[in-house]
Amino acid sequence: MKRITLKAYRTLRSNAVGFVVAVVCTVVVLITSLQAGVKEDTVAAGTDAPVAAPRKGGAELWSENCVRCHNLRSPSSYSGTQWDVIMLHMRVRANLAPEEHKAILEFLKSAH
Repeated sequence: MKRITLKAYRTLRSNAVGFVVAVVCTVVVLITSLQAGVKEDTVAAGTDAPVAAPRKGGAELWSENCVRCHNLRSPSSYSGTQWDVIMLHMRVRANLAPEEHKAILEFLKSAH
């Protein structure tokens, strides 16, 4: 059998300690993230769930998400088809949720 030198033994021991620390940290992060997901699910499904904020209308969302960056003309400046194309491109850039995108688009089309 080969004899392990003192230097090799210390290297193996320090690598093993580092590995154990990394595994423990990973487990802690996973458990914490899983618990956060469980808490969100129980709040949404439970009877003590907080009351959801009222939905914003398309005009308000348009004002907050579009006009703040663009000094846009009136919503009636573009046709419904043009707004479809504009909103298709801008929903990603403005990071709009699907329901926000839909509300803004409905507002813009109704103003035409």
